[in-house]
Amino acid sequence: MKSKLFLPMISLLLLGFAVYHVVRAQQEPPRSPPPAEPSRTPYRGTIAGGGVVEARSENIAIGSHLPGVVADVFVKVGETVEGPKPGKPGTPMFRLDDRALQAELRSRQANLTASKATLTRLEQMPRPEEVPPLEARVREAEATLNDARDQYLRAQQLIKTRAVGDEEVIRRRNAVGVAEAQFAKAEAELTLLKKGSWSYEQLIARSNVQQAEELMKQTMTEIERLTVHAPIDGTVLQCNVRKGEYVASSAGSALLVVGDLSVLHVRVDIDESDLPRFKPGTPGRATPRGSPETDIPLKFVRVEPLVVPKKSLTGAGTERVDTRVLPVIYAAEPGKTKLYAGQQLDVFLEAGK
Repeated sequence: MKSKLFLPMISLLLLGFAVYHVVRAQQEPPRSPPPAEPSRTPYRGTIAGGGVVEARSENIAIGSHLPGVVADVFVKVGETVEGPKPGKPGTPMFRLDDRALQAELRSRQANLTASKATLTRLEQMPRPEEVPPLEARVREAEATLNDARDQYLRAQQLIKTRAVGDEEVIRRRNAVGVAEAQFAKAEAELTLLKKGSWSYEQLIARSNVQQAEELMKQTMTEIERLTVHAPIDGTVLQCNVRKGEYVASSAGSALLVVGDLSVLHVRVDIDESDLPRFKPGTPGRATPRGSPETDIPLKFVRVEPLVVPKKSLTGAGTERVDTRVLPVIYAAEPGKTKLYAGQQLDVFLEAGK
């Protein structure tokens, strides 16, 4: 009898367990609160978008004019730098090795000194001590000419008495011609010496001096380019260069990032589908991620009138890579709230009708 009741009792127990499990599975679990309260818009009509905090000057990626090995780094992250002033470059940020250019500069300085000395020598010609020897040579040639003429006159007198032959007269007459040519040559050399150097020689020398000066200036400019200075008044936001590293002048990762943090800007990307409701100058509010109770007023600055592909995707499933956005710049008034360049904000703009 007991064996006949055993199987029905087990079936009833299993049926009760199945009913209990089905009832429990159909009950809704209690709703758990979100880990972080989402941001809420303060406007009735809203355009929402993601915003990124940036410097007023935008983030300036500092590069190098020339490739080379870094010799010194003069700034650190967070330091304040000054931009160029009239007649004064900005704060030096880092410097490349300049030993090769310094040697080249010394060589070109020596060439400039030699070129100037050559020009001075040509401008000071003739030297005072060079004139007396040529004057003495002129007097010597004149005396030789007078003697030759005297000998020739004597020969003309003697040929009448047949004391000398015709050959002697001809020889002495030729001697007079030679003496006249030597005297003219000596006078010409003295005149040339007293007139100094040729004007075209001085022009060539001046051109050589100018060329040497320009080459030296070129080397000095290259040495100046080895030191990178701050382009604006701002703060060093990032430093990716260290002493001893090799840097290239080609485009790549920023060696230093500088920005003007005196006024923080928020770059808001407005989806192209919301553009019909957007009006330039409309007010806005921003909320930092993770702090929905913080409300930051935004003041309109400008619109960058070029719709571009969206780059800062948040990871939501509704976002597409081919989405295009309009960048709008607002100035943040954080008050006591601390904001950092690159920080993301939830931005709400008051939408037009």
